[in-house]
Amino acid sequence: MISLRLFTLVAHHRSFSEAGRVANVSQPALSRTIRILEDQLNARLFDRDSRNVRLTVAGEALLPIVERLTADFDHAFSELSHSLSGARGRVVVGALPSVAAGDLPAAIASFRISHPMVDVVLRDQLSGTLYQQMQERQIDLAITTPPEEGTFHFDPLMQDAMVLVVKAGSALDTGATARWSILAEHPFIAMAPRSSVRELTDAAFSKAGLTVRGLYDCTQLATVGALIEAGLGITALPRSTLGILHQGRIAARPLSHPTVERTIGLAHPLGRTLSPAADAFRRHYLAEVRAGRAGDEASSPV
Repeated sequence: MISLRLFTLVAHHRSFSEAGRVANVSQPALSRTIRILEDQLNARLFDRDSRNVRLTVAGEALLPIVERLTADFDHAFSELSHSLSGARGRVVVGALPSVAAGDLPAAIASFRISHPMVDVVLRDQLSGTLYQQMQERQIDLAITTPPEEGTFHFDPLMQDAMVLVVKAGSALDTGATARWSILAEHPFIAMAPRSSVRELTDAAFSKAGLTVRGLYDCTQLATVGALIEAGLGITALPRSTLGILHQGRIAARPLSHPTVERTIGLAHPLGRTLSPAADAFRRHYLAEVRAGRAGDEASSPV
């Protein structure tokens, strides 16, 4: 490719000395490069004397071909540079439903402003499914709870406390802190067994020495909210999930004895290099969340 570029410079400038000056190549080295190219093509490309350099018939035929090849190479190299820098590409992000319906869309929107040529695909799933999909290379990274095994890198971002969720305006809507034992005294609407929320409630019941029979085993938070609104029971959910439910139709109270919270963070497989686009999104999301957390802390009353 270098010899072709030098050929183009000589053809355009009609001068070996000027082409050498532009390319920062000595005239003997330039002449040698052109001679090697002519030997490879078995054709003379320039006629020259002490005053003039002119393209031969072979040179005239070669010039548009070289210009087209050079333009194609430059375009391809530019595309590759964009991909390697993370400015172009595709990233598949997995997230817990509560995160996918929370601050993640705003982070994707701001990322799209700075990286308009990167396609972002969002898949909301339960925590166990997200880790399986990362292992199977279906998603690049996930915003979820910590992994059970050490084959993933995990950046913790926030603590998400469990709260009691009841029907707004009901007798249980007092705003006061409740004990976990309240869930054994009323119909308990449970999340699906594989969900991170179910793992938290089961662990809390065990720690409190409670036996609680769950109803419905819901996979969708919207279903849980609808059941509570219908007066069919109460539940315990991470505070971050409340935004998915109908505000004004449900109410939340702090839970204690024990106090339970989950850690939410950004995970990706160990030993696997993220694509530039995925790594750009990872860095962007971490910065967004940490900046938001810093802002919340700064605005909190002392």
